[in-house]
Amino acid sequence: MINVPLEVIIEKITEKTNLSKQEIEAKIKSKLEQLSGLISKEGAAHIIANELGVNLAQTQGIISIKDLLAGMRDLEIAGKVIKKYELRTFDTGKRKGQLAKFLFADKTGTTIVVMWNDQAELINTFKEGDILKIAGATARSNNGKNELHLSESSTIETNPAGIKIETQETSSTYQSNYNKPVSKKISELNEQDSNVEIFATIVQVFDPKFFRVDSETGKRIKEEDSKDSSKETFNYVLNIFVDDGSDNVRTVLWKNQIINLLGQTDQEILKYKDHPEEFEKIKTDLLGMMVKFIGRVSKNELFGRLEFVANVVIKDVKPEDEIKKLDSSASEKKETVEASKPEQKKEVKKETPKKEESKKDDLDDDLLSLEDIEDLEEDL
Repeated sequence: MINVPLEVIIEKITEKTNLSKQEIEAKIKSKLEQLSGLISKEGAAHIIANELGVNLAQTQGIISIKDLLAGMRDLEIAGKVIKKYELRTFDTGKRKGQLAKFLFADKTGTTIVVMWNDQAELINTFKEGDILKIAGATARSNNGKNELHLSESSTIETNPAGIKIETQETSSTYQSNYNKPVSKKISELNEQDSNVEIFATIVQVFDPKFFRVDSETGKRIKEEDSKDSSKETFNYVLNIFVDDGSDNVRTVLWKNQIINLLGQTDQEILKYKDHPEEFEKIKTDLLGMMVKFIGRVSKNELFGRLEFVANVVIKDVKPEDEIKKLDSSASEKKETVEASKPEQKKEVKKETPKKEESKKDDLDDDLLSLEDIEDLEEDL
């Protein structure tokens, strides 16, 4: 199923008709009143688009990157290779294969192309700067960003005649723009935030959780697994609550982020596994510390709340600089939405930090959910 966000529907209707955004929103509102309780705002927008003859999901002919929507299949697209990544092999125990990725751009935007198994070897048939025409691709969403995935039936044509791609994008400029996080207050975080920074004060710290992993693969070792102890090591996670005055959010930090936050070595942190009482002073020292975190937002479906997964921890920051950055960002947003304010402001409920218990068996080595972390606590 193709999921078209409301703002994209409005943008496409605006592009294809002479209607303004305000006129389209008025039509959507009228349709909602006409079909009160039967459809959502997005559903009403779909109906308006159909009535106006606007095709929301073009899949015929060469599609632009900016028009990609998760769920689109059998796509044809042309663009320039910006950066190639190394071909990788994987073995999960249940599945073996190969994986390759490259950055792909046209004049409308940039995306990541993912190739699996035999198709992955095609990464060696073209170079950065080449123009590719791809057929049979599928668009998928990954952390809020659309990617193109190729299957065995997909084809790639290198530097096809008659196709020119106009883009100023380069590997360095792409990485600069792609990796630049958006500064937000905690109250402004939403489920789609995949690269965002917050500046907040640590208000609560939990004990670190340690779990066994294979030193070669990095995968977690469960109690029932029989493993060579010589290949065994420990990984760890830390849960904290941070508050920026607008709201608080539960935040999870992994090994490298914990090392950075505490300013300690891996071996120094591992001693808390056997001597948890020594971590009490660390918890006290962390309270009140102002830190910048860069990461992504995750929705905890069990508790119906947003949580923050930190990828970067920055301690050496000036509060006045961060406040100016947030004020600047807020001003830009105000100018953007001034012409069309939302009908109803969502109430943000401030949540008191507390411990919960949840049972989940499947653990992701890279990005565990906070329910999984609590499951580790049960296991230990």
